[in-house]
Amino acid sequence: MMRRVLIGAAFLLALAACGGKRELTPAPGESLPPKPAAEPTPLTPTQLITPSVQARPQRSDELLKQSEERRDDRFNLPPR
Repeated sequence: MMRRVLIGAAFLLALAACGGKRELTPAPGESLPPKPAAEPTPLTPTQLITPSVQARPQRSDELLKQSEERRDDRFNLPPR
């Protein structure tokens, strides 16, 4: 029983050590994608994997300070 626990712990330790941190580079023989037309310089690999604001919007913690009447919605029509 103790041997299984030690083997499991060694496996988990080895698995945790796999996640090395180093700069991302393209695979051998490959190049980075072409730069976007609006960018002055090509993007780095880190910039390429960072999600955009649209992909991960920020949370708004704005609390409603006071009650407000809803504006009239001209598209809120009764069903036909």
